[in-house]
Amino acid sequence: MAPTPKGFGQRLLEAGQERGRLCVGIDPHPHLLQAWGLSNDAAGLREFSRICVEAFADTAALVKPQVAFFERYGSQGFAVLEETLEDLRSAGCLTVADAKRGDIGSTMAGYADAWLAEDSPLRADAVTVSPYLGVGALGPVFQVAKATGRGVFVLAATSNPEAIELQSTKREDSRSIAQWIVDECAQYNSALSDVGSVGNVGVVVGATLTQPPVLNQLHGPVLLPGVGAQGASAQDVEKITESAPELGFANVSRAVLNAGPNVADLQKAVRETAAEFTN
Repeated sequence: MAPTPKGFGQRLLEAGQERGRLCVGIDPHPHLLQAWGLSNDAAGLREFSRICVEAFADTAALVKPQVAFFERYGSQGFAVLEETLEDLRSAGCLTVADAKRGDIGSTMAGYADAWLAEDSPLRADAVTVSPYLGVGALGPVFQVAKATGRGVFVLAATSNPEAIELQSTKREDSRSIAQWIVDECAQYNSALSDVGSVGNVGVVVGATLTQPPVLNQLHGPVLLPGVGAQGASAQDVEKITESAPELGFANVSRAVLNAGPNVADLQKAVRETAAEFTN
């Protein structure tokens, strides 16, 4: 009998053990394109992405293209994103498409197929989704992730000021909205956690939060934006993920990308930053 293929959660755990628990963003801001001496068009986007793939494919545990910065170039931008995801996939590097999609019914199923289905040119190893139409509405993306062995990162507790009031609102059972989202995700991971494996449903929790949700029942990966340029440190990540530090992945973009466009400099920035997350 052939062994059961590893799911996203388990593959990410192993990548973090090998390369350090770092998620590196591909965020082609207009000012970064300019700083790298590239044009603010699809050609500049393609070269920016090519450099990032060369620098990150064999150094980062997880690479996260920010979909919005590709989307703004229309079909040409999506073509570059398809190429970028394919090149990272071919190199054996795990990817998460930072798309933050969220809807209901057949629309959510369409998003699920776009970002996770085996035959989609945009497929990544995982995708970010928004639960604020209800965690249950994300069912289609959870189903496709389960069928394909891919992953999902659910926005649970972001650190932008506009979101904190909503996320910290208490339900009748005294749990915050953020905690409820984490607990709902934990339910989706329970079948795998019961057999000692890592779940494929993760959450996004801002590393700058002073009152983050409790994660000790999640049994899935945690993506932590806010490290570096936004002020959070490795110690903040360690505190938030103390129940399972091996599943916490700091998301760093500008702090690494500012080292570009030289590939060797970018690789050095990844390795030095990742070294903070290897304990």
